[in-house]
Amino acid sequence: MLKVLLVDDEMFVRMGLRSLIDWESLGYEVCGEAENGEEAYAEIERLDPDLVITDIRMPVLDGLGLIRRAAEELLSPPSFVIISGYHDFHYAQKALRYGVQDYLLKPVDDEEMEDTLKKLAAKLSMRRLSRKKGEALSSGASSALEMLIRGSVRQEDAPQVASVLGMEKASRFTYAIIGMQKTPESAEEKESLAGRLASSVRSVLGGTAGELPIVEQPPGLYGLLIDASRLEASGRTLEDFLYLLQRELTRSAGLPVVLYAGRTVDRITEVEASYRTACEALLYQYAEDGRPVIAYESVQGTPLSYFDIEPRLYAQLLEHLEENRLEACLRTLDEMLGQFKTKRLAPSAVAGSVTRCVIDIVNVIWGMDGEENSLRTLPGMMEWQDRQGGLGVLRERFAAFLTEASDYISRLRKEQTKGGIEKIRKFIEAHYMENISLKTIAAKFFMNPVYLGQLFRKTYGVYFNDFLLGIRVGEAKKLLRQTDLRMYEVADKVGFQNADYFVTQFEKLEGVTPTEYRNKLIGKA
Repeated sequence: MLKVLLVDDEMFVRMGLRSLIDWESLGYEVCGEAENGEEAYAEIERLDPDLVITDIRMPVLDGLGLIRRAAEELLSPPSFVIISGYHDFHYAQKALRYGVQDYLLKPVDDEEMEDTLKKLAAKLSMRRLSRKKGEALSSGASSALEMLIRGSVRQEDAPQVASVLGMEKASRFTYAIIGMQKTPESAEEKESLAGRLASSVRSVLGGTAGELPIVEQPPGLYGLLIDASRLEASGRTLEDFLYLLQRELTRSAGLPVVLYAGRTVDRITEVEASYRTACEALLYQYAEDGRPVIAYESVQGTPLSYFDIEPRLYAQLLEHLEENRLEACLRTLDEMLGQFKTKRLAPSAVAGSVTRCVIDIVNVIWGMDGEENSLRTLPGMMEWQDRQGGLGVLRERFAAFLTEASDYISRLRKEQTKGGIEKIRKFIEAHYMENISLKTIAAKFFMNPVYLGQLFRKTYGVYFNDFLLGIRVGEAKKLLRQTDLRMYEVADKVGFQNADYFVTQFEKLEGVTPTEYRNKLIGKA
């Protein structure tokens, strides 16, 4: 029972409140009375009531002073309801900031008082239960449900918890997990989604009033406690209800929803077992992909695999990715996802396979001097294990990651190729005086000489031999201008083994022989 303290300086008002309300039927008991605020404060400290119903105008310490003092001095003050005359309403407004729950005018209407007490019952029960457990829990059904699934509710506390959940008459309970196929990102989206889910549950239950026992679990999961006995009494089976609920939730959420139902238990204190088996049903989200409702009874005892998929698929995926064959890569992805289902992989095994793929791809990027942080889709893949969704959601996210990775690897290859040809150019410019050729350079850089010749021309617009000749002739001109070396000496220094060939090539490029070039510089005809 919730304890109530009545405070009013008029004895007949207190007597009227005692007799006016059927306190016991509402779950309350009047634990004491006081005729002024000072006396009431002492009774609060002695009796620790859940609720104080007080007048405002009283001698010694008025109602407003009592509420303020309790709020400021007590570690866990009670809740307050004010009853007073019409002209004292502006005083009551001041008390709102101290947590006053309601304000009623004298003379007190019994129906109005009962409505107020009914509204407060669940909140006060949860508050008392939380204080008893020594836990800082928020009020409401979600807190009660959290305590149930943790198994921290004793049998003697069961009636209070049932009252908080609006399940006083329930005798059988089923815990179900609502699995969203997409997790809301913002707080506003989460709040909107939670509201739509609650509305859907109310609709399927036939407009159930009161606070619904729905609690958010990890991202994308919502817990729901179902009054199975109520369904049975109405002639509906739990299975029919779950399929109806799944369709309604899918409609209201605007995306696919999967329900995972635990086994039905006969006591509210056994909800932990129903919750635990609902979590076991959740392990079959990939093995039973495509089913809108997965009940523990239907999968109990069926095996799950914690091993890996075929190793060839990893190598095949990387090969297609490195070859920039995205369509083939996506076909391999579909084969992998198919094995997740046909081999009945547990979520941990699926997560291991996905992680291995991601790490292999990141290693490829590192090997090409790339930065994995350049991939915008990588964080989503790394966080995927903490999110919910079936194979369809995983396929969508994985395909986006592969598409971006394929494009990035292609760009890295182009940059790497460009960087490689730049290294070759610098090598030629540093070793032009040596006996080098397209074939010897290609061998040095582990390239096909034909491919190197094509790449050279594509990059610089000239054939390799013409590029090398241009460097050698340019250096020869410099020597002819700055030194008096003989022609065979100049030829040798710029890489020509034959002086006559040097003269021929020089004249071909410059239109004059090396000797004519030098003579023009010194003014000889």
